[in-house]
Amino acid sequence: MRYIENPYDCPVTRAMSIFGGKWKPIILNCIGESSLRFGKLNQLMPAISNKVLSNELKELETLGLIERKEFKESPQRVEYSLSDSGKSLMPVLHEIASWGNSNQAKKIVTEMVK
Repeated sequence: MRYIENPYDCPVTRAMSIFGGKWKPIILNCIGESSLRFGKLNQLMPAISNKVLSNELKELETLGLIERKEFKESPQRVEYSLSDSGKSLMPVLHEIASWGNSNQAKKIVTEMVK
């Protein structure tokens, strides 16, 4: 996990230290209100490698944002779901998604890929 120094106790910096980065917000958003298996998360996020996804899930579990549930079956089944802390982030992620769907964001991305 990468902690961002925060000498002025900035709340945005604090939040980004917890759930910021390239993949964590996307993983949290994909899980949402459901329980998902590793393979399904991997399907929803084809650009992430298995190793990175595994590491990100471990970090999110350590941070208390997701819960990992193992089922004693053969073959073994593991599902990931949001904890109460993770669920508290959903309104924030919905706002980010709303902005990401705006014409402003689409225009910025169009300029980025030129």
